Amino acid sequence: MNDPINPPLKTAFPPIVDQNCKVLLLGTMPGDRSLSLQQYYGHAGNHFWKLIYTLFEKPVEPDYEARKKFMLAHGIALWDVLESCTCEGSLDSNIKNEVVNDFAAFYKQYPAIKEIFFDSKKAEQFYLKHVKKSTDKNYHLLPSPSRANASKTFEQKLELWKELLPHVKL
Repeated sequence: MNDPINPPLKTAFPPIVDQNCKVLLLGTMPGDRSLSLQQYYGHAGNHFWKLIYTLFEKPVEPDYEARKKFMLAHGIALWDVLESCTCEGSLDSNIKNEVVNDFAAFYKQYPAIKEIFFDSKKAEQFYLKHVKKSTDKNYHLLPSPSRANASKTFEQKLELWKELLPHVKL
């Protein structure tokens, strides 16, 4: 049973990354459906995977492991700004008691990453609050792929997500 007074502690996934990645896509924290599936962007209503695959003119693969390999093959790392937080439900606006991931260690381990893309304003806000920008990286804000972001159609989101293309392996 949900307890709005003491919302559950949520813990993010490890990054999907390798030494060839030059781009880092950052969300805030996986939603409830993603956490239950143990998959980034696991909610069927989220446009993330459809956006990524459409950028490369490929059909979305149903297998999650294949999706992870697809990201890495294109030099794209995937992670969340937050390591943990309390949150009732899946909305970023409900996040409290956030603990940020260790970006200093991450960037030291993966020095080729120079392009940082936030997939929501909230991800960018948490990053700026806890991490700050570095002069050796470029930062970009994309519209949220979440179904909660109904202010943009899929096509409008896709047009803006095309900003990724000059920075990835095609």
